[in-house]
Parts: sequence; structure tokens; C-alpha cells
Amino acid sequence: MAEIINSDHKNPEEFYKSLHEKLTEHHNFPEEYLYKFIVPSDSGKITEIMKVFDGLQHTFTSRDSKNGKYTACTIQCFVLDADQVIDIYKKVAEIEGVVML
Repeated sequence: MAEIINSDHKNPEEFYKSLHEKLTEHHNFPEEYLYKFIVPSDSGKITEIMKVFDGLQHTFTSRDSKNGKYTACTIQCFVLDADQVIDIYKKVAEIEGVVML
């Protein structure tokens, strides 16, 4: 299961509720939203993340860590609302080893 950096909430539902409030307050949807993930350098993990974004308007960039053990993935995606942002995070959270920033 993925983990989210700087999550003060032990309960995922509380975290997503808080995230929804912050997204609604600070974003003007629909808009481009920036997702950042760190994954073990494994093309299978990157493919799993990319499948989450199938059918969505997005751009993908990646960069390997200095030692090559991890890959930082950045995905700029057009989203309609805070619910869609959270839905994408929840789908990525099901991928083992992914750190969401």
C-alpha cells in the first residue's frame, strides 16, 4: 500500500476528507493538477501508475534517483473536481511501494 508524506491523519478517510477541504479551498476546478510519486525503479510499478491515468488528459515525466533505486514520477493531469483528484490518489494508493508526495 502506498504512503502519503506528511499525513497527520492515522485514518485514511479523515485524511481524504481534510484533503478534499483543502483542494476545494485552494483550487479552481476544473484545472490542471500536479501529482508526484516516488516508486522503486521498476517499469511494472510505473506502468501500474500510468494505467490509473488511462483515458485522462495528462503529461508524464520521470527521473531516476542518483543511485537508480527509485524513480520520481510527475504527472500533470486535467481534473474536473476535488473528488476526481482524490479518486486518482486512492487508485494509486493501491499500488504497493508507491510514495505519494
